[in-house]
Amino acid sequence: MARKIGLYGVLAYFLFGLFFYWYLFYFADSSLPFEYQGSQADPATFLNERELFLSEEYSRIRYLLYFLSTPFEWLFYLFILLLGLSKAFKDWSEVTTKRKWLQTAVYLFWLSIFSYVAMLPLSYISYHLSKSYHISTQSFASWMKEELIDFWLNYGITFILVMVLYWLMKKSTKRWWLYGWLLSVPFTLFLTFLQPVVIDPLYNDFYPLKNKELETEILELAKKADIPADHVFEVNMSEKTNALNAYVTGIGSNARIVLWDTTLDKLSNEQILFIMAHEMAHYVEKHIYVNIATSLVFSLAGMYLTYKLMNWTVVRYGNAFKISAVSDLRSLPLFLLIISMLLFISSPLSNMISRYQETRADRYAIEMTKDTEAGITSFQELSRAGLSQVNPPFLVKFFIYGHPTMLERISTLEEYEHKQRGTKEIEGN
Repeated sequence: MARKIGLYGVLAYFLFGLFFYWYLFYFADSSLPFEYQGSQADPATFLNERELFLSEEYSRIRYLLYFLSTPFEWLFYLFILLLGLSKAFKDWSEVTTKRKWLQTAVYLFWLSIFSYVAMLPLSYISYHLSKSYHISTQSFASWMKEELIDFWLNYGITFILVMVLYWLMKKSTKRWWLYGWLLSVPFTLFLTFLQPVVIDPLYNDFYPLKNKELETEILELAKKADIPADHVFEVNMSEKTNALNAYVTGIGSNARIVLWDTTLDKLSNEQILFIMAHEMAHYVEKHIYVNIATSLVFSLAGMYLTYKLMNWTVVRYGNAFKISAVSDLRSLPLFLLIISMLLFISSPLSNMISRYQETRADRYAIEMTKDTEAGITSFQELSRAGLSQVNPPFLVKFFIYGHPTMLERISTLEEYEHKQRGTKEIEGN
């Protein structure tokens, strides 16, 4: 049974990867519809031939890596179960210590180490790819430092979650999923509150914006949007990337307006103000809270489905996976496997919600700044800096894109510009 499951798993992964390779490199068409050719959304109008070629090539490889990495994680957890490694981790933990909480820590450490080693090649390929196309400027030492921070941060958070979750499983075999979800609500809010001031500074240095004139203009926008900000922060990202970004993050008193220094270096003040107006829209329309609420609804459904699927799997394949009960710590790879698959399956819906919010934020920025030229040119520069496709294939947008495509965003700005011109012409007459 175990051998058959493993064979089917490898075959499914191979066919999945082959399908997306064929789709991205031979079937998908990222060319612009005829009506957009020659418009400001046409990459041929703002990218040279080399940039056009590189953006297409880089995007296809990057998307393929995503579609290979996600199911590879599922395959990894499957083989951890089939090869008895989960049982071995538990045996090692019981030999190491008699204390239950330390046994959980030891088990999770071994599972995390094996997972990190298994995923490291794909992570490195992604880093190397970004470096090869001059998106990343990060040194290998800096990249490894962030990888280690990721490892220990994820380990710490996962340890807390696993300790609570498996304690609940033992206390209530039928309601653990509901109690676990209820406890996740304050935990999620707590992490969101801490992220700008505790987690983010682990990766980057944040300091007040040096350009005080620009800071004053941004804070004036923030005041119009009723955002309680006294400072704008910039973060030194030029040592890591050539990409551009800006965001408003955090909740309550920890809310922060942040600009990457690459954005400050490559965009004009007018372009930056348009982008900041877009980011402020997320705060004004309370997208942070909407996203928290949405993720909690998704997680409630996900926890219930995980509960049902874990019970069914243990009953049917418990012997093959060497799991005696759902509450047995050896079932953790199965739990992570199911959660990862559910996240992938639900990603089109969460992406659709995110794209709606981003569209709303673009419209807010247009109304606030009235500067469509700054918006169009900033989006063009974002495409150039990140070598991103203006019109990505459907399945890429469906599974990956949390933002509207650059074609959609620039076209929206052009339409607004044309309407404004028409209005002015009518008023003039």
